[in-house]
Amino acid sequence: MKRNMYSKDIILVLTAAFFYMSSPMLVTPLITGFTESIGASAAVMGFVGGLMNLCSLFCRPLAGNLADRLSKYRVSLIGAIFMSLACIGYIMAPNEAVVAAARIINGVGFACCSVCMAAWMSNMLPKEKIGSGMGVYGTMNALGMAAAPAIGVSVYQRFGYRTAFCIALVFSIAIIIVIQFVKDKGDPVQTENPGNTELVKNAEPVKENTGKLQLADVKVLPIAFIIMLFAIPYCATQSFLVTYAEVQNLPVTVSMFFPTYAIVLIVLRLTLRNLFDKLPFRVFLLSSCICEFLAILLLAVMRNNFMMMLASVFLAGGYGIMSSVCQSAAMLLAGKEKRGLANSTYYIGLDLGMTLGPMIGGALYGGLDIRLFYPVLLVTMPLAGVVYLTAGKRLIRLKNDR
Repeated sequence: MKRNMYSKDIILVLTAAFFYMSSPMLVTPLITGFTESIGASAAVMGFVGGLMNLCSLFCRPLAGNLADRLSKYRVSLIGAIFMSLACIGYIMAPNEAVVAAARIINGVGFACCSVCMAAWMSNMLPKEKIGSGMGVYGTMNALGMAAAPAIGVSVYQRFGYRTAFCIALVFSIAIIIVIQFVKDKGDPVQTENPGNTELVKNAEPVKENTGKLQLADVKVLPIAFIIMLFAIPYCATQSFLVTYAEVQNLPVTVSMFFPTYAIVLIVLRLTLRNLFDKLPFRVFLLSSCICEFLAILLLAVMRNNFMMMLASVFLAGGYGIMSSVCQSAAMLLAGKEKRGLANSTYYIGLDLGMTLGPMIGGALYGGLDIRLFYPVLLVTMPLAGVVYLTAGKRLIRLKNDR
C-alpha cells in the first residue's frame, strides 16, 4: 500500500499540483494593485481581481467533461500552457484591457488544471486510500496558497510587479515540465457500471449517457452546495477582515490571520490523513460545522490577537478540512470514470462560495451595522446541515469503505 500511495507518478502529480496552485495565487494579491498602476479605475480593479474565478466557474463543466474523455495529462498540459500565456500577458501588459484578457486565459487554464489534476491523482489511488490521498493533495494546494503570495509580495516589494509575474511564469512552466515524466497519463476509464456503487452502500446503479455534454454531476450537487456554504464565510473574511478590524479600531495584527490558518491547516491535514479513510462523511461535517461556527463567533466578538488567532485555528478545522473531505466525497459518489465531471461539480460550488462570499460581505458591510457582519454569516453552518439532511440516502450513507 505504501508503494501505491507514494509512487513516482503520484509524487510528480502532487508536485505539479503545488505549481498549478502557486502560479495564480502569487498573482492574486498583486493583480489589483498592478492594474491600478497602469491606469485602471477602482471599479476595473475589482472586476479584474474577480475575473479569473468567474471565468473558471463557467469553464469547469467543460474541463470536467474533457477530463473524462481525454487523458488527464493532455487537459492538464493545455491548462498549464494557458496559465503560462496568461503570465506572459501580465508581464507585457501595457493597459488594463490586456490584463483582463490575461485573467480570462488564466481562468481557463486554472479550471483545466484544478479539475484534471485532482481526478488524475484520485484515479491513481486505491479506493480505500482516496480520503488520505486527497488530503495530501489538498496539503500541496495549501502549501501553494501559503507560500506563493508571500513570495510574490516579497519579490514585488524589491523588484516590482512584472518581476513577480515572472516567478508565476516559472511556476506555470514547471507544471509542463513535471507532468512529462508521469507514466500514467490518466486515459479515460471504460466501465460497464458507471455508478461504482460499491463505494456507497445500497446505492442504485446510475446509467450514464456519455454522448451528451454534462454541466454537472447530479449526485455531487449536495456536496457542491455544502462546500459553497463553508466557503462563503471564509471568502467574506478574506475580503473584509482588514476593513472589519479598522472600522472597529480593533488592536489586532490582521496580517497574522491567514499564515496561521495555512500552517494549522497543513498540520491538521497531515495529522488526520488516515482518518479521512476511516470515518464517515457525517463525522467530518458535524465537527467542521462546529469549528467554523466557533470561528465566526470568535470573529464577531474579537478584541485581541489571541481571539483572532484562535478563530483562524477553528476556520482551518472548518472550511480547510471540509474542502478536502468534500472533494474526496465527490470522487467517491461519482465513480472512477466520471471523476473529472465530479471534480468540476465540486469546484462549481467552491467558485460560487468564492464569488458570493465577497458579494455578501459587501452587502452586509454596506447595509448593516458592522457588529452584525459575522452574526449574520453564522446562518451558513445550519444551512449546511440542512443540505446534508435533505440530500438523500446516498450522501447520508457515504463513507470510504475499507
